[in-house]
Amino acid sequence: MDSTKHDKAGAVVAFVSQKGGVGKSTLSRGLAREAAKAGLRAKIADLDIQQGTSVAWQRRRLAAEVEPRIWVENFATAEQALEEAVRFDLLIIDAPARASKGTEQIARAASLIIQPTDPCLDDLEPAVKVFHELAKAGISKQKLAFAINKVLTPAEETAARAYLTEAGYEVIAGYLPIKTSYRDAHDHGRSITETRYDALNSKADALIQSIIDRIPTHG
Repeated sequence: MDSTKHDKAGAVVAFVSQKGGVGKSTLSRGLAREAAKAGLRAKIADLDIQQGTSVAWQRRRLAAEVEPRIWVENFATAEQALEEAVRFDLLIIDAPARASKGTEQIARAASLIIQPTDPCLDDLEPAVKVFHELAKAGISKQKLAFAINKVLTPAEETAARAYLTEAGYEVIAGYLPIKTSYRDAHDHGRSITETRYDALNSKADALIQSIIDRIPTHG
């Protein structure tokens, strides 16, 4: 993370989706780690109180004594989570795996809304519908952006990027390929920028930095 981004204190970045398994928690953890590494107080608000995957990940991180420290907490409602924004430089909302009124509420309060998606049409089509619904509800398209995850080949990433751009939305530069080392890092309380391989860390860091560069200076 570029440490010059400290003027983004108080920003709220939300990762939303209409389904699970597309990378919300993956990107939340990566962003939190890079922010904390740069000296910011970053907190992940995990709104999935049933699974609490980010909370469980933090426990593994603490047990392994991985630095820097990242705050993570479960919240039952978006209102509760958003109250934390005044206590941290960066509040990262890991939203539930469904589009709802809560998603709209989060989107209105957030500085930036990222929707991770796989590059297949089964995921791209409903993902675009989620953003269409938010835009119809009055959420500015300037706050909406996609991030492409779980890529097998550069060609499918290119096709997915073209599809999302044609739909009228920004797509964050970079992408995350499918690699078992990313999963292994999570299993040991680490983020996608903390794998055993420099090349994979660089790939993930480029995507996370693109998200950071997209956060408004004043949320």
